[in-house]
Amino acid sequence: MNWKLYRVAILTASDKGAAGKREDLSGPAAKEIMEQAGYTVVDTRILPDERQLLSETMKEICDKGTADLILTTGGTGFSPRDWTPEATLDIAERQVPGFSEAMRAASLVITPRAMLSRGVSVIRKQTLIVNLPGSPKAVRENLEVILPALEHGLDILTANAGECGQ
Repeated sequence: MNWKLYRVAILTASDKGAAGKREDLSGPAAKEIMEQAGYTVVDTRILPDERQLLSETMKEICDKGTADLILTTGGTGFSPRDWTPEATLDIAERQVPGFSEAMRAASLVITPRAMLSRGVSVIRKQTLIVNLPGSPKAVRENLEVILPALEHGLDILTANAGECGQ
């Protein structure tokens, strides 16, 4: 593979995971997939499902230029504690609906419950943020969908490519 070494931060939203009451399996799944694809994982964190903390953490990573891509896992469902999409939108400068639409469409072929995912994809500064579901299986399935377009999107976002229409 000819992947450029883009920097990735992986944030898992989980009250139980942050409290040490549940092992995070989705974050490590995302890390493994991204590293196999040639990306450099520069940060992994498990955070409680707190809207403000999630948004402040993502904002800091974007504004400091720590990562080119933030992948979040968890917090995208209907639970009263699922605030990841809202936290992401709180700091968004531009929305990128295509990634989330493609993930939901592909997931609908697997399960009708895919329509319950509220994940979003956005840009802040020169960082792309993509919300993934919280299960390791869903993380794998969703990353498989977006990986073919991800490098080109990051090339354009980070000014490592010229024209988009080539």
